[in-house]
Amino acid sequence: MSDRIETYQEFYKFYLTEHQNKTSRTLHFIGTFLVFVVIGIAIYFNWSWKWIFVPLVGYGFAWVGHAFFEKNKPATFKYPFWSLISDFKLFFEILFGKRSFDSKKD
Repeated sequence: MSDRIETYQEFYKFYLTEHQNKTSRTLHFIGTFLVFVVIGIAIYFNWSWKWIFVPLVGYGFAWVGHAFFEKNKPATFKYPFWSLISDFKLFFEILFGKRSFDSKKD
């Protein structure tokens, strides 16, 4: 019997349970926002070497949130693609008001 999640819909439900802490969600949001900033700067100034900062910024903020606030292991290690998609999905859901930084208000 496998504990592996088989569908993205099932994964996203799990993802949200792993992102309930308000500070952790805020750190994820800041990290994802900064990913867009770094990408924009790298493109605008044609600085290809700046691309190295994209995963460092995005994952750096998220992993601090997991380590110190959620106190769990990031889903990135087991589900890297779905986790990346979910980071962006949660970012835009918070940005457009579908979800809150406070998971109790979701």
